[in-house]
Amino acid sequence: MNNIILVSQGISFMVNAIVKNIEENGFKVVRLDPSVDGLEKIKDQSSIIVVYLSDAILDDAEFLVFLKDICIEEDKFLVILGNANEVEKLEEHLPNRIISSVFERPIDMKKFVERLQNYTQATEEHHHRQHLLLVDDDPTFLKMMKEWLSDLYNVTIVTSGAQAMMFVAEHHPDLILLDYEMPVTSGPQVLEMLRSETSTGTIPVFFLTGKDDRESVMKVLSLNPEGYLLKSSTRERIRTAIADFFAKQHMERAEDKQA
Repeated sequence: MNNIILVSQGISFMVNAIVKNIEENGFKVVRLDPSVDGLEKIKDQSSIIVVYLSDAILDDAEFLVFLKDICIEEDKFLVILGNANEVEKLEEHLPNRIISSVFERPIDMKKFVERLQNYTQATEEHHHRQHLLLVDDDPTFLKMMKEWLSDLYNVTIVTSGAQAMMFVAEHHPDLILLDYEMPVTSGPQVLEMLRSETSTGTIPVFFLTGKDDRESVMKVLSLNPEGYLLKSSTRERIRTAIADFFAKQHMERAEDKQA
């Protein structure tokens, strides 16, 4: 059964009607009062967050900031229910780009449920995408890269070598894009740790580097990563390089099966 997180200030007749309608169409609703701690605990239960607007929610700046952050960082679908004035006020706190859909009251339940079903299908397709882990100490660069790649891949971002090692201890990304020069634990050190463990030794790694002189490139390649990308590369060049790597990998696996 597919979960939907529904945020509302308390339970009203209308909220109950929405819950009933959603559940009659095969979803399970996890309802929550607006609370940072509460949403933190259940945010992983669904990729879809529905917010039934009220003055209490609109006046809770801390909750709205947290909602914005998790929608951006974890690619949540955010569906807003409210009247025109409430929606206009919400847009003062949340950028339009993170709001997936807006349904003004009175809500067209048929279209609302259809939209939830579409997002559920998109989520299922998303889970079948290849998974990239981006490791860099520059949050601005990570954010840009995630925006460039998230339409094609599942993208996880971390800001240190230690975080990268903690992540791969529980997950197995299809490709790691690893900053060569990082404080504390450098890219080469992370690669050495990855290669030293049986469980992570086969995860392919592309180094990310800001230096394109011959000496620097040869130094990067001497560590035998699967590839490297210049941080100054264009969006299309980076996307093409990653796509070419996966295409080559697919061909090699197909040839191995035939052998």
